Amino acid sequence: MDNFQIETAQNVNIVQNTAGVVDRCLAFLLDLLLIGCYIILMAIINAYLLILEENVFIMMMTFTLPPILYHLLWEMFWNGQSPGKAVMKIRVVKLDGSKPEFSNYLLRWLLRLIDIGASGGGVALVTILLNGKGQRVGDIAAATTVISEKQRVGFSQTILMDIPDGYVPKYPQVTVFNDIEMQTIKNVFTEARYNGNHNVVLKLAKRVSKVMEITPEETPILFLDRVVKDYNFYTQGL
Repeated sequence: MDNFQIETAQNVNIVQNTAGVVDRCLAFLLDLLLIGCYIILMAIINAYLLILEENVFIMMMTFTLPPILYHLLWEMFWNGQSPGKAVMKIRVVKLDGSKPEFSNYLLRWLLRLIDIGASGGGVALVTILLNGKGQRVGDIAAATTVISEKQRVGFSQTILMDIPDGYVPKYPQVTVFNDIEMQTIKNVFTEARYNGNHNVVLKLAKRVSKVMEITPEETPILFLDRVVKDYNFYTQGL
């Protein structure tokens, strides 16, 4: 599993855990199996009821439209996941870690024809392996990627962050928190930022600053990001 770091417009560094090729392939096969089961089920229903044979258009739409729109509709309405992706615990997100818009989902879906349809998945596989950010052609065009939500092995990999050389901490008061409390802060902050829930970010920042007995100078997002980094700075060597 590869990691890559991006920087948002607010200068917040986000480390993404890109989904592995194996997980993405297995998710695709699971989705393909579900699509196949749907087609077989529709064929059986039609064979018994004979309700579609008299209307070729309805029959074609029934058999072809759901499979064609499968990935677009599932990912758009199920928070970036299809059933296969949900089983493999992977999700489509924007490169800044936020939830994609309809236009992002639509663009990556349209380019499936090149990535997967025309090449049997060859173009997608090569692009993902060479890109370094877990992106196929559709992801590159839509500024999205697919990340893994699987639990990392080891507590340090879930709470700790790499601190760049020369990093200067600002809030020694972060040591009032313990590891479990900081993990909770980080989890709530990460989820709220992903979902664009600014009210949660604001309330969390107010609560954290109150416990630390300080008045932050940064915006809530920058403040919480620095709190997590400062905590890591002061505790990594302990």
